[in-house]
Amino acid sequence: METSTDYASPYRPLPVACLNRAGRLARRLGRDDALDADQMIAAARRKTGLSDFGDEWFREPLGVLVESINAEARLTPVGARIQRSRMVAALSTRLRVERLLREHPEIRDIDLGPIILIAGLQRTATTALHRLIAADPGIRALRSWEALNPVPLRADGAGGRAGRWPLGRRDRSRRTWQGKLAARALRFLAPDFQTIHPIAYDAPEEDVLLLDVSFMSQSPEAAMHVPSYAAWLEGRDHTRSYEDLLTLLRILHWQRPGAAWVLKTPHHMEHLDVILEIMPDVRIVQTHRDPKVSIPSFCSMVAHARGILSDHVDPEEIGRHWMRKTRRMMERSMQVRRDARDAVFVDVSYYDLLADPLGEVRRVYDAAGIEFSEEAAAAARAVSRRDVKDRHGRHVYAPASFGLDDATIDAACDAYRRHYRIPDEAAGLAAGPRSRG
Repeated sequence: METSTDYASPYRPLPVACLNRAGRLARRLGRDDALDADQMIAAARRKTGLSDFGDEWFREPLGVLVESINAEARLTPVGARIQRSRMVAALSTRLRVERLLREHPEIRDIDLGPIILIAGLQRTATTALHRLIAADPGIRALRSWEALNPVPLRADGAGGRAGRWPLGRRDRSRRTWQGKLAARALRFLAPDFQTIHPIAYDAPEEDVLLLDVSFMSQSPEAAMHVPSYAAWLEGRDHTRSYEDLLTLLRILHWQRPGAAWVLKTPHHMEHLDVILEIMPDVRIVQTHRDPKVSIPSFCSMVAHARGILSDHVDPEEIGRHWMRKTRRMMERSMQVRRDARDAVFVDVSYYDLLADPLGEVRRVYDAAGIEFSEEAAAAARAVSRRDVKDRHGRHVYAPASFGLDDATIDAACDAYRRHYRIPDEAAGLAAGPRSRG
């Protein structure tokens, strides 16, 4: 199976197409399904039976995002319902976090142990490396079902003695069931997305989904056309959102500890300065691949993602936006690295990872001061054998679809490519950068 390149005509299962037609008719008859921040906050309070958000600093990013979606995203009726549901879920998580921390303040002091943070550009094998490391039974990683519900689902609004949190089989069953349902829904809505970026309820997941709880992440601009939100986000200090991320990680660690953590999302490349400030003992891993391949590949992924929520997908706008965004990520990460200790960073070439996955994983472990045990090696080997290229189908894309060409990409990424000695993928695989630490 090959992925579609007809980005202007997103795939629509018949039930979804029918619901969208009904929703558009309702809009013409005067029904207003625009998102409203206050209504979603009220919905989260009704859903959980809770009212205390603690510090409500999140209201500003939430408001900017809502305004941008309403003005620019052109969501379908079903897309608007999906997005509203996601935002109410994020707000509900914030309410549950506040309650949990009030009842268990000791969570704030939990030591997460060593942290390996993968912060390469999109489509440079960040997912592959993440899953190889997360296979280690001793390494803690965020799972998809946990990303949806990072806080235990104690009966919302119920009374009862503090501390009676269902951390056992019943709670896990409820949350994993919701994770399975979400994974099935995504496969139903966008089967091509599963080919590009396979999703499973129990697979390691990007912690950008935890940053979504603060409404300060790259997720919205990948899933929707929200340029004003994206521009606003680039001008903000992200310290608070990363502090909230650490809080969520501590909550997850409290439920299921590990000897160390592995995190992963390309979003981190824009904020390495913040990460180094609040995670002083982190080891940051940057993966590298020829941008002439990785950037168009990601643009295709974005086009398929936006097609889930909107009928209006502009591939060339996606190309312009993410070409500029990728250059910004490169430049910001390189600037931080010029000022930081080399030993904090490990560089992993996409091509080296393909050639010797266990060898590259061992280098990361060594840099982080973590033993690469026989058990970890066996688990990584099993993942490497399972996750072969094109296992779920063939991802087809072309730079020209997004208004891009090799010369444009090379010109924009020249400093980055030269600094990390990234080869031309079309010329054949070659050794890439090595760790300076």
